[in-house]
Amino acid sequence: MEPARKGRQESHGAAMSFTNLAYHIVFSTKDRRPFLPRERRERVAGYIGGIVRELGGQMLAADGGEDHLHVVAIASPKVAISDLLRDMKADSSRWIHQTFEDMGTFAWQDEYAAFTVSKSALPKVIAYVRSQEEHHRKMSFRDELIALLKRHEIAYDERYI
Repeated sequence: MEPARKGRQESHGAAMSFTNLAYHIVFSTKDRRPFLPRERRERVAGYIGGIVRELGGQMLAADGGEDHLHVVAIASPKVAISDLLRDMKADSSRWIHQTFEDMGTFAWQDEYAAFTVSKSALPKVIAYVRSQEEHHRKMSFRDELIALLKRHEIAYDERYI
């Protein structure tokens, strides 16, 4: 019998991982087209919440503007953030096309921004996302995205914002 590796405990039953993978995710409609007035945005957000649940996560808040969406979610450790976004966008786009007759040209932008959120900052981020309508009376989505990228020290090229 081989000795257990240093630092690794021998398993006697089901192995468990303990995670709290909270994200603030931001993505926009293709070409920033204003496809998401309040009522539709709420329905789309609800549908996206179901996608997150199916992937083993939990959506805590979602809102945005007519051209973008913010999602605060706890992700499953079994799903990479890129896979979560791919599924959220693809599945919700399909549902949008089936649900809203006048949105046949709807698409999400390929890019997204995703920021990790500590447990202590989560209430503040949730409140921020829930106040998006008020927030965008004072600041454009472009300016908001640049501010978020700067706050999280993420390099960007303004040509692609």
